[in-house]
Amino acid sequence: MDRCDECGFGYATVPGAAVPEWLRGLGARYAAALAAAADPRRRPAEGVWSPLEYTCHVRDVLRVQGERLDLALRVDAPEFAPMGRDERAVTDRYNEQEPAAVLGELSTAAEELAGRFAALGPAELARPGVYPWPRPEARTLLWLGRHTVHEGEHHLLDIRRGAGT
Repeated sequence: MDRCDECGFGYATVPGAAVPEWLRGLGARYAAALAAAADPRRRPAEGVWSPLEYTCHVRDVLRVQGERLDLALRVDAPEFAPMGRDERAVTDRYNEQEPAAVLGELSTAAEELAGRFAALGPAELARPGVYPWPRPEARTLLWLGRHTVHEGEHHLLDIRRGAGT
């Protein structure tokens, strides 16, 4: 995946040096999106997450991507385990979490991951790992950073659609 047809995100539009800046901006953008939702726990349709659930998911994506980055820096061509997105939403009771706490955790995770990406040079960004979605495929850490930015941006769109904004 190098372009998302649904949201229009193009992976090549984000240079490696820009990944940290994009990640650092997620906290403020999610706070604004969640504030615009009249009821952040309301699911807009059957099988569609609420704005709060999407926010929890992105927080967890940031954390998992940080774990994957760390693994790829320690191990040659690791296979990344699936994050279990749907299972997490249920077991961690995403829709019952406190929005302010989730936003704080998302901001912290985004800042931490941004700092880790900012410390990488070209050789580290070129390190591969086998990413599990949509099918197992070798991807670089640069792609991992871009994909993380895409996840953040794409789910902002989901929140705005679900909130009717």
